[in-house]
Order: sequence, then C-alpha cells, then structure tokens
Amino acid sequence: MSSKHILMTGGTGFLGQALIRHWLAAGHQISVLTRDPVACTKLLGDKVTAISNLNLLPASSHLDAIVNLAGSPIFSGRWTAQRKQQIRGSRIGLTGQLFEFLQQRSQKPAVLISGSAIGIYGDRADKPLTESTPIISGDFAQQLCDDWEHSALRCRELGIRVCLIRTGLVLDHDGGLLQRMLPGFKLGLGGRLGSGKQWMSWIHRHDWVAIADRLLNDDSLEGAFNATAPQPVDNQTFSRKLASHLHRPCWLNLPAPLLKSLLGEMAALVLGSQRVLPARMLDAGFQFRYSDLDTALQQILHRD
Repeated sequence: MSSKHILMTGGTGFLGQALIRHWLAAGHQISVLTRDPVACTKLLGDKVTAISNLNLLPASSHLDAIVNLAGSPIFSGRWTAQRKQQIRGSRIGLTGQLFEFLQQRSQKPAVLISGSAIGIYGDRADKPLTESTPIISGDFAQQLCDDWEHSALRCRELGIRVCLIRTGLVLDHDGGLLQRMLPGFKLGLGGRLGSGKQWMSWIHRHDWVAIADRLLNDDSLEGAFNATAPQPVDNQTFSRKLASHLHRPCWLNLPAPLLKSLLGEMAALVLGSQRVLPARMLDAGFQFRYSDLDTALQQILHRD
C-alpha cells in the first residue's frame, strides 16, 4: 500500500486520535486542521503536521484524501439556540469551508470521508435501518446530520469520491459512550433509560477505524455507510450486559419524563431508537472483529 497524504479535521477527538495512530503506523503522512496547533502537536506527536488555517497547506503539497470529523460535542450542555448554532457551524460551516478550499486547488484529493451519525434516521422505533432507508424529517439531530451530509456531497461536483460515515455509539476504554456511563455503573447505579426498549446501535472503536481505513483505500466505495456493529441491542439489554461485566447490579430506572426535564430537547439522544444495520459494509465483505456486545465489552473492560 502506497503512502498517502491525508488532511484531517477533528484529529484530536476520540475517533480522530485512534485513526491517526493507525495511519501513522501504516506510513501515511497526516496534516491536521486544528484551532490549537501547539496542543495538537503535544497530543499527537511531531510526526503530525498541525495547521490552524487551510491556507497554510502549500498549494504544491500533493493531497490524497480529506477526513472530516470535526464537530463541537453534541452532548455537552442544553441545546439553546446559541448552542445549536455552534454545533451546526462546527460541522456544516467547516464542511463548506473545505468545499471552498478544494474549489481553489488545482490538485484535488481522490476521496473525502466525511463524518455523519445514525441520528440522521431519527427516532424509528423497532424498524431495521440500512443505508437504503428513506430519510425523513425529524428533530434537531436528524436535520443536523442531513444538512451535514448534503454539505459534504457537494464535493462530488469537483470529481471527488465522497464517503459519508454514519457513526453509531462508539465503545472503547478511554472515551466515547462508556466514559459517560462507567462511573455510575461502577457505583452500582446503572439501569435503563426510559422504557429501555429503544435500540442502541453501537460499534467498537477498532472496527470504526477499520471501516474508515477501508473507505480510504477502496475506490469502489462511495456514498453513505453505517458504522455500527451488525448486532444492535436495546437499552435495557445494553445496561444489563454492562452491569454484568462490571459485576454490579442493574436496578436503577430513569423515567423518560425525568430525563426530558433534566436534558430538555437533548433527551432525544438517549430516548430515541435507531436499530441500524451496516448493510453496505457487510455487502462489501467487511468483517467485524467485534460483532456482538459481550465480545466488545470483554475486550474493553477486561484488558490485561
């Protein structure tokens, strides 16, 4: 596999860091667009080139791919009008800047891998959801993902292969969903949210990185891809399995009205149901290392 020059946004995040480690080990050259190049270099090491402005990337520098993962955390603070504007700007606004940057470049990358999320499907109860499922208008998170994807797809006009990676709930030991859940569960305060019947479409971070790597290197793949494990579970099952692996009880129940009172509109993120299946990756022959939740939790929680 030949070395590639990859420009990344969101490189200091939970997913970006893992992806950069993987690609550096594979011999790729990584440039990261970041608000704080000094902190970025300190975090990721001096093998990564940190830039604060797209114009700092020399026009003569050959660029093979862009991976666009940047976005203000969606689950930090109530969704006030100002907060919603910030969340949208950090995703849709930045993706628009990348499009304008690419318009001006004579040499264009072969592929753009752009972030999205399974929130694009909205709350769909028990309905199995694949990439061919029609998108319907829904809540703020659904509209955010839909607009984000449309912004990225504009790059097709420039002859660039565009892959949209619809990420589910990512699991690993040092961040993501488990970072928020583990403190309470370790204290024996774990339990279901609302009815517990809402589906949780999860993925181990190792498999997410492997999917992104496949999208980078497989020229036959384009369009939307669900980055979720093939065996989603409902919230009650997820909670029971997590508590069992921690040898803790699973008795607490946070009723939906209480969650809505505490979180406001943001409660849709934990009460909404998305039963997402990675149909296109499976059709492409992708093999998940962690296809079931017990195997994933065993690896994450019982590391040597």
